[in-house]
Amino acid sequence: MTQFTIVVPTLNESDNIDLLLSRIFELDIPSNNFEVIFVDDSSDDGTREKIRAWQECTNVHLIERTGKPDLTASILAGTDAARSNVIVVMDADLSHPHEQLEALVTPLLRGEYDVVIGSRYINGGDTHNWPFYRRMLSRIGGWMARPFCDVSDATSGFFAFRRELAATVSEQAHGYKILLEILMVNDGNLRIKEIPICFRDRAHGTSKLSLSHQLVYLQRLMALAGGAVSVGTAGRFAVVGLLGMIVDAIVFQWAISRDAGLALAHFVSFFVAVSVNFGLNATWSFRQQDIHQLQLYRFGRYLIVGALALLLRGGVLALCVYIWHVPPSLAIFPAIAATALINYFGSAFYVFPDEKRLPSLNMRWRVAAVGVVLFCILLRLIYLGLAQLIPDEAYYWQYAQHMDLSFYDHPPMVAWLIWLGTAVLGDNEAGVRAGAFVCNLIAMGFLYAYAHNLYNKSTALRALLLFSVLPLGFLSGFLMTPDVPLAATWMAMLYFMERALVAGQRSAWLGVGVALGLGLLSKYTIALLGLAALFFVLADKAARHWFRDPRPYWSVILAILIFSPVLIWNHQHDWASFVFQSTRHVANDNQFSVHFLLLYIMILLTPIGFFTALLALVGNGENNHKVRQDRELDKRKRVFVQIVAGVPFLVFLVFSMFDHPKFHWTGPVWLGVLPTLAWMIGQTEGTDKFIQWLQRAWQPTIAACLLAYAFTLHYVVLGIPGVPYSWFTEHYFWRETTREVELIADEVRQQAGLEPIIVGMSKWSVASSLYFYNHAHRNLDIRSRDLFGDNGAMYNFWFPAQPPTNRPIVQIGMKPRHIEQIRPGDNLEQMLVQPGEIHYRVIQNDRKQLKRIYYRIARGFKGTSV
Repeated sequence: MTQFTIVVPTLNESDNIDLLLSRIFELDIPSNNFEVIFVDDSSDDGTREKIRAWQECTNVHLIERTGKPDLTASILAGTDAARSNVIVVMDADLSHPHEQLEALVTPLLRGEYDVVIGSRYINGGDTHNWPFYRRMLSRIGGWMARPFCDVSDATSGFFAFRRELAATVSEQAHGYKILLEILMVNDGNLRIKEIPICFRDRAHGTSKLSLSHQLVYLQRLMALAGGAVSVGTAGRFAVVGLLGMIVDAIVFQWAISRDAGLALAHFVSFFVAVSVNFGLNATWSFRQQDIHQLQLYRFGRYLIVGALALLLRGGVLALCVYIWHVPPSLAIFPAIAATALINYFGSAFYVFPDEKRLPSLNMRWRVAAVGVVLFCILLRLIYLGLAQLIPDEAYYWQYAQHMDLSFYDHPPMVAWLIWLGTAVLGDNEAGVRAGAFVCNLIAMGFLYAYAHNLYNKSTALRALLLFSVLPLGFLSGFLMTPDVPLAATWMAMLYFMERALVAGQRSAWLGVGVALGLGLLSKYTIALLGLAALFFVLADKAARHWFRDPRPYWSVILAILIFSPVLIWNHQHDWASFVFQSTRHVANDNQFSVHFLLLYIMILLTPIGFFTALLALVGNGENNHKVRQDRELDKRKRVFVQIVAGVPFLVFLVFSMFDHPKFHWTGPVWLGVLPTLAWMIGQTEGTDKFIQWLQRAWQPTIAACLLAYAFTLHYVVLGIPGVPYSWFTEHYFWRETTREVELIADEVRQQAGLEPIIVGMSKWSVASSLYFYNHAHRNLDIRSRDLFGDNGAMYNFWFPAQPPTNRPIVQIGMKPRHIEQIRPGDNLEQMLVQPGEIHYRVIQNDRKQLKRIYYRIARGFKGTSV
């Protein structure tokens, strides 16, 4: 009885046939248990004759195909002719280890698995004698398929599968990676096993791999993911895109020649080009039978994709013109290219998908996750060095200019990261924010692993999508504040805590200690995770044995050692930082602010995320856990998630009953529950109507968040035609403000003959912003309002009390009241020599009014003791 069939596609492999069959029949497998079917694609080197010679005495069969050679068609033809239900696919070039045949088919013969793959990229697997470029091509192809397949080597050519799976392969399938077809079409419905193999490069003959095979692979990968992608589609889209590019460039050049400005010119040219493109794409490029192309929802989706492309290309245009100093007439072309890329993939997968062959809901979410995550990374990367610093970032940049073991109001990690970034990229916006970008990628890596351990790969990808698109994640990858390294270390600590407390891995305690120590160097809030760990050990019987194990205690000691720079600094400065952090809120009057806390959480998570997170915390979102296999382990994971998010949240909830919280404080708290939110999105069974409504609401929420981020970044960098600059009046446009302050200082310098002291009339935001944007000239002596005896945070350490002086004092504030007094009842005029009237200057850029600044000039300073 034939138990399995080996299908070997061939094309000019005459030198390998005898060796291959000899090795197969030398195996300790009875020859009547298997058959070998060769499917030849018009070989002209004697391959068929070699095979026929073996047919006379063995169970070897030959199928002769005519027409265009195609590996997938050959394998399907061999499968159709097979006499067994287990099919093995292997190459004829001796690259696949024949000795692994039994290991490959045994799990299928036992009924344990549906697909068994010989993998080069798991432990024990390897490739020998492959040139570097072949290794890279294979790796890249595998990496591209990884988000859509739950295997390590989706491009393997050596695998076994159940014969009935061949019927699921699309008639449009072609190319050389039929395994990819089987895996993606049967997404989530297969029992898959990978065994390690050693792949060897062919010894005889030549490889059939070519550039066309690579392009076919990409086309099939995108088509299987649900995109309306084909050679014809891409070609038609390229023609339409070229026409649109010509129209775009002509209109842009015309607008620039009319002094329209960069933003208005690229908006006008884009809308003209996109109108042309939509009509042609809808009726020609992505035409589909039985579908009315100009449906309203399609046009709405096209507007969303077009708006994202427009706002992204504005960043590319600004990057070329402002940073790389490319003339606008040339800069428009890379901007148009970026637009075309976004438009093509957005149109293929979102606007005009192949609705006749839509993949599963799970696969569509995977595709969405990949697209959204890549778009967010690209958006941040383009605008990273274009958007001006907010005052908080400028203040932490000043940390890096006064490097120390720690600082009065924050631990040192943010300063260390900024110092490293600016050492590499310079004292500019990109240098300051480089650490935020890297920390965000680190947080994403740990989040993926954490979610994968709790649930599965699909959930992990959706968790990355949520982290990328929700404000708590997007902002932490852009703005450089202490919350950035906190998010990365918080996520790392969650991962290691789950491995230690739930999975029982003793070595994970080392990671817990390192993450906790680095987190304390970022922000003291991470100590709440230690409290959550204690609650979990108390609540979980299986974890209580850690009380008797020394490893948790050693991890705490390790964390304290890493945290020691802060301890040393505080010891040297009378414990100033600890006193500040522990007393600044206690001294405030009681203020019930729970409503503000909930509002801030809605901002961080969006309203849909907020309600989904509440369901996750109370457990109502996971009633489908009853269908999962290991119910006890699932219960422990669920309790773990509820505790690591719930305990810190309860601490902030109690705090908000007596004091006003900052809106970003609870951001890291929700990292622990993100995987559960992602899991709930993908559930299709056992969910009530409210959860179903939340699931439907996620798509518009994601689109709205993406548009909001892209709109805001474009607005602050290039502006939006017709939209005035009425936002960010106090916290933005400091580059232009600094130029105006420099002019004021020059006027005072000329009139008084003395160098003025510039006093930013805020705790530190005005002074720090002026410092950053004046650092290239260094022609301003800038102080904070600590000059008048107020608390200026680190300015109290950097600039000791100013003695009386006859140097002119120039107060700079965003509102007149900031200049008149610091606190109610203050009389700053008593400290000043002949203070003048309060004046204002209008800050402009490109003939647009940005904001106002107010200032007052005095002839000297009497000191704070008057």
